[in-house]
Amino acid sequence: MKPIWNALIVTVALAGCQPEPEENTPPKQIKQETKMTQKPFESSITPPKAKKLDHIWQQHDHQRVDPYHWLRDDSRKDPEVLAYLEAENDYHQAQMADVSQLTEQVFKEITGRIVQNDESVPYRLGDYWYYSSYQTGQEYKVYARKKGSMEGQEEVILDINVLAKDQAYYQSNFQKVSPNQQLLAYSEDTVSRRQYKLFFKDLNSGELLPDVIENTTGSVAWAKDNKTIFYTRKHPTTLLPYQVYRHELGTPVSDDELVYEEADNTFYIACYTSRSGDYIMIQSSATTLSEVRYLSADDPKGTFQVVLPRQAEHEYEVEDFNGEFIINTNWEAKNFRIMKVAIEDSADQSKWQEVVPHDDETLIYGVETFKDWLVIDQRAGGLKHIKAMRWDNGESKILDSNEAAYTMWTGYNPEQNHNKLRYTYDSLTQLGSDYEIDLDSGEKTLLKQDKINGEYDPALYQSERFEIKARDGALVPISLVYRKDRGELNQRPILVYGYGSYGSSVDPRFSLSRLSLLDRGFVFAIAHIRGSQAKGRGWYEDGKMFNKINTFSDFIDATQGLLSKGYGDAKRVYGWGGSAGGLLMGAVANMNGQLYHGLIADVPFVDVVTTMLDEDIPLTTGEFDEWGNPKDKDSYEYMLSYSPYDQVKAQDYPNLLITTGLHDSQVQYWEPAKWAAKLRDMKTDDNVLLLRTNMDTGHGGASGRFAVHKETAEDYAFLLKLAGIKE
Repeated sequence: MKPIWNALIVTVALAGCQPEPEENTPPKQIKQETKMTQKPFESSITPPKAKKLDHIWQQHDHQRVDPYHWLRDDSRKDPEVLAYLEAENDYHQAQMADVSQLTEQVFKEITGRIVQNDESVPYRLGDYWYYSSYQTGQEYKVYARKKGSMEGQEEVILDINVLAKDQAYYQSNFQKVSPNQQLLAYSEDTVSRRQYKLFFKDLNSGELLPDVIENTTGSVAWAKDNKTIFYTRKHPTTLLPYQVYRHELGTPVSDDELVYEEADNTFYIACYTSRSGDYIMIQSSATTLSEVRYLSADDPKGTFQVVLPRQAEHEYEVEDFNGEFIINTNWEAKNFRIMKVAIEDSADQSKWQEVVPHDDETLIYGVETFKDWLVIDQRAGGLKHIKAMRWDNGESKILDSNEAAYTMWTGYNPEQNHNKLRYTYDSLTQLGSDYEIDLDSGEKTLLKQDKINGEYDPALYQSERFEIKARDGALVPISLVYRKDRGELNQRPILVYGYGSYGSSVDPRFSLSRLSLLDRGFVFAIAHIRGSQAKGRGWYEDGKMFNKINTFSDFIDATQGLLSKGYGDAKRVYGWGGSAGGLLMGAVANMNGQLYHGLIADVPFVDVVTTMLDEDIPLTTGEFDEWGNPKDKDSYEYMLSYSPYDQVKAQDYPNLLITTGLHDSQVQYWEPAKWAAKLRDMKTDDNVLLLRTNMDTGHGGASGRFAVHKETAEDYAFLLKLAGIKE
């Protein structure tokens, strides 16, 4: 349900060379009437057929029949369910057998572009410089530091390769040293359910402390005494982060004190140390409101105070700076504005003072404070960029770019007492770069540019950005990239990517893996559809709850508009989306599937009504303000009208690749499994339908920097086979 970020979700760029139409008219309704001259997949291979066992759902005097409910097994051990998933995997393998060499070739291409020895930009904390690196052949990072300068002796503080040895899956989402830099806290997940164990390492002796804490979000907040930490537990059933505990190293975990429990199950909570290191913060967030608590890091046994009690429709985040809270808030400001207030007066909203006013054209994401400057992550004109403003006189500057389309965001800046900002710049054609800019002088230093193993000439590729008018007149931004020397654009296969939920915007970024499609002639486009915040907060609100249908129609209209403008061969049009983007693919398949020759739905959220009625399923209650609560009749009826599983019909569907992970905690595996079974039973075409289940992983797929691309290569091979490209 929540966003999935993989090798494909990397987004938009340069000024275009493709001529614009004479006027921006709504796209023509285009259907793919002409079939490919040769069926790419074997109809002689018999697909699995799941048994039917009707389960009746009753809600609001309405009855739904679910013949595949039996595929739900919370234990993930039922032999019959596992046998069905394995049979689907065998069918997938059989249908892809003739392109196994192509799959391996693409995998070698992608991994061959990865620089084997790679090191992050070091950052300084106290007496040490910290960094991470990959070594030749290693799947995971090594975390290290050097004392005094980068000329010092390397001290390895954590080698993930050692920890991940013999594990089918391994993820460490958090590593943080104590304030005195003598202890390291780190997390571990070996199941892919995002339930992390916490470990603590003595960096002097190299030994692990006996303290092990289970079922957490993975992160900790250190108090200044170097022995007290705060961590967030997940609910054992729903997996919602809902409790914050205080733990003193060397004491039994069973004695840990509960310091905060979120009673409202529509909220998520997170606990962290403020950027100054002076406060322990607890952020409680629902879709449309939030609340922040704080505690002095010098007083870990004290009581948390509320910055401002929660209010309906009010979202805010805070950073402390020189005795004040700097607040990013949507109070009377749809696109957010920046306020400040003395910390002791924060609960009195009348004392909040405006620093940066609301702008109808600019969405503010967040702020970072520096000695003389306030730095703002924002979006205007659809592009994410950075603004810096002096505290003393309000002088401001926009960090510029020589490209027409790009993305930019603040990097890791752990200290406030200077005026040097680190940030990252990326685009569809330019490898990502880390910069440091002196905000006073404007002098910019390139700290690192990502490298590619082998030759890469950005001049061979063209990136463009424009808008397409949707059926209701809304202008949908499009970002695309293609290789210039691969023939006429209207004769090439085109892949359209979309997401469109939670306000998450897919921004223009470079992708090493995507080159394997572009070099074979694909046009790659991103449709910045409603449900994202590509055009501000209103763009998100026009694609959620009772406006959700706009997300799906925007994607269809964007695809049709691209074809009308001469991008792509109408016989070789493909769509791709993951998680909530998989919901998008499911809805599009029901609404106008024959526009597409093929669709890929990664870990798709497709059984919307059933999932949102089950409050024991992870994440359900926290998303009522995104989709609606189907216990309300109006929400039930609206969600039912687009829920892909419920709307499967006896009609033609495009070729489909559906993927899932057995241990997925975001979208449970049975949603895509049930959807595949129902589609196969009801669809009237002879196009292929593949379900691929990774039996070892969850929502994000495989772990490891090389292993993750095995599935990417399989996905690309599916598209290339459909497009008739086998070289």
